[in-house]
Amino acid sequence: MSDPIFTAENVKQHYLIRQGMFADPIVLRAVDGASFVLNRGRTLAVVGESGCGKSTLARMVTMIEDPTEGRMTIDGSEILPGAASRDAVLRSRVQIVFQDPYGSLNPRQTIGKTLMEPLLINRKDVPAQERERRAREMLDLVGLRPEYFDRYPHMFSGGQRQRIAVARALMLDPEVLVLDEPVSALDLSIQSQILNLLVDLQDRLGLAYLFISHDLSVVRHVANEVMVMYLGKPVEQGPKDAVFAAPRHPYTKALMSATPTADPSRRQERIKLSGELPSPMAVPPGCPFHPRCWRASDRCRKDMPTLEGDAHRFACFNPIEA
Repeated sequence: MSDPIFTAENVKQHYLIRQGMFADPIVLRAVDGASFVLNRGRTLAVVGESGCGKSTLARMVTMIEDPTEGRMTIDGSEILPGAASRDAVLRSRVQIVFQDPYGSLNPRQTIGKTLMEPLLINRKDVPAQERERRAREMLDLVGLRPEYFDRYPHMFSGGQRQRIAVARALMLDPEVLVLDEPVSALDLSIQSQILNLLVDLQDRLGLAYLFISHDLSVVRHVANEVMVMYLGKPVEQGPKDAVFAAPRHPYTKALMSATPTADPSRRQERIKLSGELPSPMAVPPGCPFHPRCWRASDRCRKDMPTLEGDAHRFACFNPIEA
């Protein structure tokens, strides 16, 4: 059963880019109208090429940036601009695990201090002895040994560092965890261990995940819902099984065709897109994908399609047949 904890309604993030003292600023539409729901114990995966707005979306969900337009709520309460900077309790309800396990940990802090720091900043009433106890419990929860508490980040492998980063994100007992490419910097053998850890933690703690990735094989393993983005806009959304079994948007179909398969008997046609990804500061009129789409029509070049459908939605005038 769905149990929504976080909702986003038509959120946008636009930046004004100034190219000279006397030139008019150009609007960069990093995210241009995304709506979704994060449910307890479920994972929404956001996929797309670099520059599609995935990480910008993550910064809005974690309240690092306020959306330019749109509305976000957590447990039914609207998140107002600047609310996270004023409210430590609200800030603790959504946490993030970054892509780089080497750059996201302070090399001058022991692992114990790294884990206790979120409590020191956001839960000042928690005594030092309780902070240490909870940090040691969290080490055990993510599968790390007790003696690691007093060691430094340079003493650990990439996979161990990412476990530490996950433990730090869980110290404040969040309800939503944003995972921004959490395994892309790791070896394949270590990727599976971290993914299995994340699945296990979700089952234990009932966490809602926003999982950002460009690797569809990883998404297929962890996601319940999928949102495909192109130039800041969602072009297809729906249950993972429906999107993978019958992608309706040509861009989604092209992404799927580029995913390697381990089954030698399974042949799939590779769809190679022509042209380069347009600049987000010069998005073409109509459907933003039409310059690279082999199914584009005159209508695609003039009008902007909207997401249509029930559970499985797509924004395309000439969709792939199911």
